[in-house]
Amino acid sequence: MASEISPKAEISPKAKIGNNCKIFPFVYIEEDVEIGDNCIIFPFVSICDGSRIGNNNKIHQGSVIAALPQDFNYRGAKSYVKIGDSNVIRENVVINRGTNKDGVTVIGNANFLLEGTHISHDTVIGDNCVFGNGTKIAGDCVIGSGVIFSSGAIQNANTRAGDLSLIQAGCAFSHDVPPYVIAGGSPMVYGGPNTTMMNYAGIDEKVQKHIANAYRLLFHGKTSVFDVINQIKDQVPDGPEIRNIIQFLQGTKRGIMCK
Repeated sequence: MASEISPKAEISPKAKIGNNCKIFPFVYIEEDVEIGDNCIIFPFVSICDGSRIGNNNKIHQGSVIAALPQDFNYRGAKSYVKIGDSNVIRENVVINRGTNKDGVTVIGNANFLLEGTHISHDTVIGDNCVFGNGTKIAGDCVIGSGVIFSSGAIQNANTRAGDLSLIQAGCAFSHDVPPYVIAGGSPMVYGGPNTTMMNYAGIDEKVQKHIANAYRLLFHGKTSVFDVINQIKDQVPDGPEIRNIIQFLQGTKRGIMCK
């Protein structure tokens, strides 16, 4: 089915737009843009060069996709934003493209970015995440799948948030938040396992107890992260979720929250 494009939208003839899209008046789309099928682009959205947008996405008023990176190292290199399928991007969201040549900011599938969210350059986001109103994600961050940011949360540069973690409202963090945990406060504190999201994800209750034991060793012990990894390997039954925790801890560069 042909796309429905308002004559009042300003769209480069070189932009590639899929089938059955609806593009409202006053949308601005530059030439190096690819948009998949069944997307809805509401008024006053700007989609800039380097945008690669999948299918079934909704982008609401005032949002800017592939804005120039807010990075003093940017020298005009050709870079990208890649957005998967079935995302909802609400009003006034800004997503910056990568800084360096062929650098990419990645948004996965089925994410929900609420009003005023800002995703900075070269950040990589998984699937099924929620970013509350006014969430700010700095550059070069990594965010897993099923992560929830409550309103006003701030993730500082070069940090990670693990799968199914919950970042509570109004907090800022400069260290990695491991998978399956609740984190919040100022300074940030460990608020226990995120049982709600683990139940939603279908993680067995027995496995959830193993996860809680792993984090008891991490957050209530007085040893280094290196020693905690060995303790988890020795004391906690193996499984995909436990291996995910171990791999996350092994990969930290900025350190783990509360450690």
